[in-house]
Amino acid sequence: MGRAFEFRKARKMKRWSAMSKAFTRIGKDIVIAVKEGGPDPNSNSKLRAVIQNAKTVNMPKDNIERAIKRASDKSLGSYKEILFEGYAPSGVAVLVETATDNNTRTVANIRSYFNKHNGNLGTSGSVAFMFDHTCNFKIKNNNIDLENLELYLIDFGVEEVFKEEDDILIYGPFDSFGEIQKALESMDKEIISSGFDRIPKTLKKVAEEEKIEIEKLLEKIENDDDVQNVFHNMN
Repeated sequence: MGRAFEFRKARKMKRWSAMSKAFTRIGKDIVIAVKEGGPDPNSNSKLRAVIQNAKTVNMPKDNIERAIKRASDKSLGSYKEILFEGYAPSGVAVLVETATDNNTRTVANIRSYFNKHNGNLGTSGSVAFMFDHTCNFKIKNNNIDLENLELYLIDFGVEEVFKEEDDILIYGPFDSFGEIQKALESMDKEIISSGFDRIPKTLKKVAEEEKIEIEKLLEKIENDDDVQNVFHNMN
């Protein structure tokens, strides 16, 4: 098993822990996808992926359709995706993915979280190089031969294929998302969900007392309405 497997196993997936917040975040993803590629999921691969993720968190069909219709309104502003980079106590690297309609508010909030918990917000490029930006897909495991699947998908950029309970996880570089999605769809594989991860290249050990403060910072950031995802390299 590779780093993607270990990362998936160890990481606490808090992103979709609260249903109401999950719906809010999916709603933003829908707006971004529709503004970029239009409201038709048949011709908008990014929107197809978001709809799959919406179904995974049990978002009602009516909610999805309303979100697409709302996003199609030209008078509705879009969300800007901004990546924040910083350090928590003990030099733990933190990446914060946000989707915001008010950059000033988001910058002020993220900076305040770092400051209040003995961290510091860094400049662009100060942390991102410590992580590999990857894409992932979860598909139904209908008696699929993992070795044959991986050999086929290697040509489309796939780097890791492994089982997760009753499903199969597929990882590849961020830039390979579209090609892998097309390959899976052409094979009639049922995509349950898809997304992106930032996998730390190395992990940093910290003392237990520092870990408590770091976890408080991470929780504060994750609970912000503008935050889509948080990644760190704490062991």
